Amino acid sequence: MNANLLALIAVFAAGAAAAIQGPTNARLAQGVGTPLNAALVSFAVGTITLMILAVAMNHRPEGQAVRDVPAWAWIGGLYGALFVFVLAWATPKLGVATSLAAVVAGQLVLGLLIDHFGLMGVPRQPISLARLGGTAMVIGGMLLVRRG
Repeated sequence: MNANLLALIAVFAAGAAAAIQGPTNARLAQGVGTPLNAALVSFAVGTITLMILAVAMNHRPEGQAVRDVPAWAWIGGLYGALFVFVLAWATPKLGVATSLAAVVAGQLVLGLLIDHFGLMGVPRQPISLARLGGTAMVIGGMLLVRRG
């Protein structure tokens, strides 16, 4: 199978999983008291899962490679924590579809800028009318889903 197709399918599946993350953590928040507590439990379960996988797959970081990682690359978990917390909080207020449409719209807007300027080590992909149009359609879709 083509590596790009496989990556696209994997990302699509991860996005589909995100559709159940919001309501799962929103329900967890009811049981543990707050969206913050739900995010904490979610990350604890995820951390344990990743630790088990890393041990099972014999994955260990290499010393020099770890030292060469730029400082900004160490805060990816912060973005994930914000994502999980905000979805646990917003999903009961907005619904799953609106919450996810807003997530995708936000990702696309920032993604366009990151691509355009080649930030964070990604290859430059200039903003084009087609890319702007696609992003505008997603934002329009978000507004329609919310209005729905």
